Amino acid sequence: MAISIEETKKVRSLFLSDIHLGTLGSQADLLLVFLKLHDAETIYLVGDIIDGWRLRKFWFWPQCHIDVVQALLDKARAGARVIYIPGNHDEFLRDFLGMHSGGVEVMDQCIHEGANKKKYLVTHGDQFDVVVSHARWLAFFGDWAYVTALKLNTVINYCRRKMGLTYWSFAAWAKQKVKKAVNAVGKYEKTLVFEARRQNVQGVICGHVHHAASHETNGIHYINTGDWVESCTAITESFDGTYEVIRWGGSTKLSDATGALTDGQQVAA
Repeated sequence: MAISIEETKKVRSLFLSDIHLGTLGSQADLLLVFLKLHDAETIYLVGDIIDGWRLRKFWFWPQCHIDVVQALLDKARAGARVIYIPGNHDEFLRDFLGMHSGGVEVMDQCIHEGANKKKYLVTHGDQFDVVVSHARWLAFFGDWAYVTALKLNTVINYCRRKMGLTYWSFAAWAKQKVKKAVNAVGKYEKTLVFEARRQNVQGVICGHVHHAASHETNGIHYINTGDWVESCTAITESFDGTYEVIRWGGSTKLSDATGALTDGQQVAA
């Protein structure tokens, strides 16, 4: 059933990361529809919103990427609190920590207090990724391989659209099939859970690994926002304190949007 603009969903908090504006793989058109259909009191941009790595090599900034930035600024002007936590791909913004401009606050990390008063560390997470922190050349090689997969992803989904099929991520499928990648995600989760416990909070909300999740690990609520390149995911916090992974299955046209597909990962933290 089509969703109209009158059916905009209101949530307490919205968490987005890894949009990678400035790259061919960014699903900015899908994100625009999602933003039009979701309003939040607080919006956390959890890193890699803009892909400075790719923009330094090749300038790509189409209208839909401009529109995403404008949509976020419009929400800030309408009264939403917007917090931008840079990641490794938009690390140039770490030179502006503490800046407050256009209604957007730039922070290295922050503590989010949930509706039930539980505290969550919000961080992009690249600081806790050994590959990015200690083997930067390998991270760039991985970026090259990843971009190649995304190009295949673009071609595959162009053909699928022509056949009337929904979006499917070749890049996400390939990543999930690689055992080492899965193991790396597991180690990443454990590291973030340890950091949350070290900072004496009850949960952690991060991005970076493009793998959306929401579950309890050793008494810590681990939440990953996923991405808007491979899986088109976001995290919402409702006013009753429930966190939900949203896998956006909407159309690129507002009039045809079919809305969100949840993956069953709902946690009342």
